[in-house]
Amino acid sequence: MTYTSRRATLLAAGALAAAALVAGCGSGGYSSNSAKSPASSAPASPSAGGAALMTEQNATLGTLVTDGQGFTLYRFDQDTASPSASHCTGACATTWPPALAGGDTSQLKGIDAKLVSTVTRADGSHQLTLNGWPLYRYAPDTKPGDTKGQGVQGTWWAATPTGAKAMPGGASPSTPSTPTTPSTPTTPSTPSSPSTGGGYGY
Repeated sequence: MTYTSRRATLLAAGALAAAALVAGCGSGGYSSNSAKSPASSAPASPSAGGAALMTEQNATLGTLVTDGQGFTLYRFDQDTASPSASHCTGACATTWPPALAGGDTSQLKGIDAKLVSTVTRADGSHQLTLNGWPLYRYAPDTKPGDTKGQGVQGTWWAATPTGAKAMPGGASPSTPSTPTTPSTPTTPSTPSSPSTGGGYGY
């Protein structure tokens, strides 16, 4: 009788402990699953094509800098190279769209990468610079290789691979030199009046 009572008591205690254990497990939450990882906010990569700088040979102006589509790039005398600063905004930037930097600046052909950088414009965009000079396209250039912006207002010039102004080889563009008859060795020619070599309002 005593043994049976003790066994019944132990069984009852075990049942109560098991019930408490189940109740305790049921009340616990799974907070580790409720935390969400933050969403990725990586910015979209800009077009790499806008960062390409290449060179093209022009019969009149020599080697010029172009964008990845072959359009001539220009520099503006009212900008500054040190420090780099663009002063072409508003309506000016509509006629002379800035050459904006893309995600890949490795697309350089005939250009020293050390000369290529960017400048932040007033609207926050990043414009390509060459040896400090901001670069632009010219809207009236409708096809690759056009150089209609050369010498406009005496302040816009096609850019060379060093960032310098492209200029015709010595002669004024409005009065191209014509071949002259060679002089005889016995009668040296008299020096002619010097030509106006600084054309284009330079």
